Amino acid sequence: MDRRSFLKGATGAACLCGSCGGSIAQAVAAEGAHWAYEGHGGPKEWGMLSPEYAACSMGREQSPIDLTKPVAAIVGDPLTAWRPVPLRVQNNGHTIQVDCAGGGSLMLDGKSYDLLQFHFHHPSEHTVDGAFFDMECHFVHKTADGGLAVLGVMIAKGAANPALEAIWQVMPAKGGESATAASMLDPAMLVPKDPVTFRYAGSLTTPPCSEVVQWVVYRQAITASAEQLAAFAKLFPNNARPVQPLNRRKLLLDVM
Repeated sequence: MDRRSFLKGATGAACLCGSCGGSIAQAVAAEGAHWAYEGHGGPKEWGMLSPEYAACSMGREQSPIDLTKPVAAIVGDPLTAWRPVPLRVQNNGHTIQVDCAGGGSLMLDGKSYDLLQFHFHHPSEHTVDGAFFDMECHFVHKTADGGLAVLGVMIAKGAANPALEAIWQVMPAKGGESATAASMLDPAMLVPKDPVTFRYAGSLTTPPCSEVVQWVVYRQAITASAEQLAAFAKLFPNNARPVQPLNRRKLLLDVM
C-alpha cells in the first residue's frame, strides 16, 4: 500500500469513528520557524524555512528510512532501565507527547541515555520493505553531552492496547493543551517482546533535522484497536515525514 492510499483510508476510518512539544526536535531545541506536515511549510519546504533547517534538504543521513535489506549483525540488545512515570500528556500541535522526566535510562553501545519523552506518528514514519504500519511510537533519550538515541516501535491494528488507552483517555484535543492523570504509566508496556531491532545512524524526523540520532527500531509491532487508531487519526490525519534515502549508511539487523 502506498502512502497516499494509506492516509486516505486512515482518515476515512477516523471520520467514521467520530471519536514527543511532541517532536524529537522539540525535545532538544526551541521552536523555530513554523513548519507543517502538509501544504505550505510541509516536508519538501522544511530546508528552506530557516537556515537552521538546512539539514532537512541538504543532509545525507536523514530519517526516517525504509527498513529493507539490512545486514545481520550481533551488536547487543538496548538495555532499558525505565521506571513508571506520572501520566503527563501534551498536544503540541504536531503530536501527542508523554513527558518522562525521571523515567529512567537506556544503555546503548556503552553510553547511558536518559528517557525524556515519547510521542506518536500516524502513519508510521519508518517503513519495512516499503510497507507502512498504522502508527509509530518514538522513545526519545539524551546523553549528558547532547547525543540522542530513539527507540521506535511500530503499531499495527489488532487487539486494544491498555497503555495506549490510558493515554488516549486524557490526550488533549487542541494544540498547546496538556493534561495530567492521577495514575502512573510504565513505558515498557509499549515495547514488543521480541528484542530484534534495526539499527542505523540518522536524524531528527522534524526540523531542524539534525543528524545526531542513533536509531533503534523494533522489528515486531505492538497492537492497537481500530478505535484507538481512529481516535489518534482524528487529531493527526498525517504527522509523518516521508522516508529519506539511505545513501551510503549501513542498516543493521541485530540478531543477538
